[in-house]
Amino acid sequence: MTNPLPELLPYHRMARASVRHRWWRPVLGTGFVAVACVVVAGLLYGVASALGAARGYPEAPDGTVEFGPVTGTALDLLVIASAIPVVLLAVRWIGRRPAGTVSSVTGGLRWRWLGWCVLAALPVLAVTTGALFLLPMDDAEPVRWAGWEVFGPALAMLVVLVPLQAAAEEYVFRGWLTQAVGGFLRSPWWALVPQAVLFGAAHGWGTPWGFADLVVFAMVAGWLTVRTGGLEAAIGLHAVSNLLAFGVSAAVVDGLKTDDTAADAPWQVVAVDLTGIALYAAAVLWLTHRRTPTRTVPAPAPVPPPLPFSTAHPQFPAAYPQFPAGHAPLPYVPGPAPHGGHTDARDLPPGATPAAPPPGDATRPPH
Repeated sequence: MTNPLPELLPYHRMARASVRHRWWRPVLGTGFVAVACVVVAGLLYGVASALGAARGYPEAPDGTVEFGPVTGTALDLLVIASAIPVVLLAVRWIGRRPAGTVSSVTGGLRWRWLGWCVLAALPVLAVTTGALFLLPMDDAEPVRWAGWEVFGPALAMLVVLVPLQAAAEEYVFRGWLTQAVGGFLRSPWWALVPQAVLFGAAHGWGTPWGFADLVVFAMVAGWLTVRTGGLEAAIGLHAVSNLLAFGVSAAVVDGLKTDDTAADAPWQVVAVDLTGIALYAAAVLWLTHRRTPTRTVPAPAPVPPPLPFSTAHPQFPAAYPQFPAGHAPLPYVPGPAPHGGHTDARDLPPGATPAAPPPGDATRPPH
């Protein structure tokens, strides 16, 4: 009788890629991620405020330290990026599985595939970002070029930190939350809905159009994650989109000071943004036909239960070989064995029979 083939686990079911998976691990891990992210963010902001006050930075109206647009934006991006080690720790420590299984089904981030996804996102999102400047805006204010002395350092900072910030959001929403819900549900769609709604809520409530844009973005990014077996496609979309948006803001005077997010977008911007998302998804699907990424992995084989008892000695198993039933060794009786009527016993004449041992002196077999 042949053993059945193991279950193939897609990305959203990777919480079960451990023989130690239990239903409570995703629940406990979600609480840990939420609390740890808040604690780490508070610590980072606290340390930065103390250092800023010591270095003489001015105080903002709300009582915090005013670092300026570039340094303040860098701090915000670093705080968000700190969620990456939190998620990896939750996967390894609470999920009891390799930390890389939240990156992809292969157990790590597939850098070459990520590079292809970034190359697919750059031209598509660059065109849609340029199209935003052609939209008529009723309340648009005139903008002024910030100059290279401001834009240059800001752009260098954004190139380094924005990919980490975007990847952190993907690890939290498309990564941990998707796999946590997928540990209970087989359908990927039910696993993608909660993370999409929470992703939109995390950006605040601006306009209904902006909230819908964020939810659709999260659903498409989640679907690409399941479809390709990893976070690379979602990270490529998110990183390039945010880098272009931050870059445009850094190019104008006080652009990085604005508090507006994607949640505040009007319907015209949302229409253009959703067009870019759809074109990017089509490009990634085209790439999957030419470079098919791994989408599933076999589920781990269950560990067989231990035997109820063992006949081997617990301390010296090798010294006591096991015998099949009906072939147990005979007890050893001390004394010389006769060889053709002769004996080798000392102090006995030839032909004499040694006396039988007293009862109870026979040696017992090992047990």
